[in-house]
Amino acid sequence: MKEQFRTLDSSALPQMAALYQNAFGGEPWNDDWSDTEQLMEYMKEISCSYNALNYGLFLDGELIAMSVGMIRHWWEGTNYNIEEFCVSPDYQGSGTGSRFMAMIEDDIKKKNIFGIFLQTDNDKPSYRFYQKNGFGELCSHVSFYKKLK
Repeated sequence: MKEQFRTLDSSALPQMAALYQNAFGGEPWNDDWSDTEQLMEYMKEISCSYNALNYGLFLDGELIAMSVGMIRHWWEGTNYNIEEFCVSPDYQGSGTGSRFMAMIEDDIKKKNIFGIFLQTDNDKPSYRFYQKNGFGELCSHVSFYKKLK
């Protein structure tokens, strides 16, 4: 089996959307991405923005993990802000995600980026995954949402 780590551009959008739909369509997320037009628009929005930086891990040509984000300049320094990170359910729990995250960290250090920012739900397995991989919770950071009727 041949593993390949590389950056992703808009030519990978169909593979990215398929992986995303597969990773978040089942337990514990159960996200309904059956509207493929909505899914493709979302993937374009988050992966093709100014300073986009997207990574993929391929196994024998199949995208099995991806990180979609951007380089963000902040007063404390330059960060890689991850919008979405996922691993194919077939490879979850095998160490693939941790290995992929380490590859990302190595690559962004070469770009003089020394921080990663992301958000996740504290009641999902991803919460423990990020803790295990050295991420700390920002206790003073709060996310707000208002649903409009």
